Amino acid sequence: MHATIHGERTLTDLDFARLSKLPEHQLPPALAELLDCAEVTSSRAVPGNVVTMNSRLETVDLLTRRRQTLTVCYPADAEPAVGLISVLSPVGNSLLGLKVGDTARWLAPNGEACAAEIAAILFQPEATGDYAT
Repeated sequence: MHATIHGERTLTDLDFARLSKLPEHQLPPALAELLDCAEVTSSRAVPGNVVTMNSRLETVDLLTRRRQTLTVCYPADAEPAVGLISVLSPVGNSLLGLKVGDTARWLAPNGEACAAEIAAILFQPEATGDYAT
């Protein structure tokens, strides 16, 4: 079960620093790859259409067209039943750093390939002036 990284991804310097401090044995391979390859920018300069930590977004499943509201969060805050998705999960790390219009791709626990388009960012901490979340 893992996420696949496609295309360019952007992380804020704060997100990069916090995720880089996680113990290496906790990092899924796709998140470790993202940390190695992502463009890192200042929290004040990140565009408002980029998924950052604690962003709430709307996705559209490419197969079923089902819309879902998700928040990418740290593991301690995860509650999948209410849409709080850990960045360490395949879905969470496939969304982080993408922008509106991009497609996130990951493998479900049963090995099924999944994909969802980021339809909208409903809340991004940095866009509201919160540079410390």
